[in-house]
Amino acid sequence: MTNIVFIATSIDGYIADKNNEVEWLHAIPNPDNLDMGFTKHMESIDALVMGRNTLELVLTLDCDWPYSKPVFVLSNTLNAVAKGYEDKVSLVNGDLRKLTEELKGKGYENLYIDGGVTIQNFLKEDLIDEIIITTIPVLLGGGIPLFAQQENTLEFRCTDSEVFSNGISQNRFKRLRS
Repeated sequence: MTNIVFIATSIDGYIADKNNEVEWLHAIPNPDNLDMGFTKHMESIDALVMGRNTLELVLTLDCDWPYSKPVFVLSNTLNAVAKGYEDKVSLVNGDLRKLTEELKGKGYENLYIDGGVTIQNFLKEDLIDEIIITTIPVLLGGGIPLFAQQENTLEFRCTDSEVFSNGISQNRFKRLRS
């Protein structure tokens, strides 16, 4: 089983700005319509695990549902999925180790972990195997950080770096375990 983060940050490490908005993700022109590896990433995973805040953000985007794979939303407060998404989203909660084992038992081997708090909680449990960070060359000066304070040091190695034609960069890190 592999748990993979695929996320964009500002240069200073934020995933949303001071107003919890993400319009800055489009601050850099993309004349070649690069998807920055998103399609390839989606082909490599079996399902997504995201937080409630991320789901709520996705539902506000002016686009069709962006996921072709099952989406599991971690929430202790939601009782139902938004109307029209019942066949796309399943609500889950509880212990993350147990949840990932249950998903593995259902055949979901490669999980895309998305959302700031969700990623931070998976890291606290040392349940992230790979992190792919796309860096938008913008300084936000504040907002929602990708990483929170960790109790333990988690060692990763950069296995690939790419700079796209528009100056956006992407780094792939794999977790080193003894």
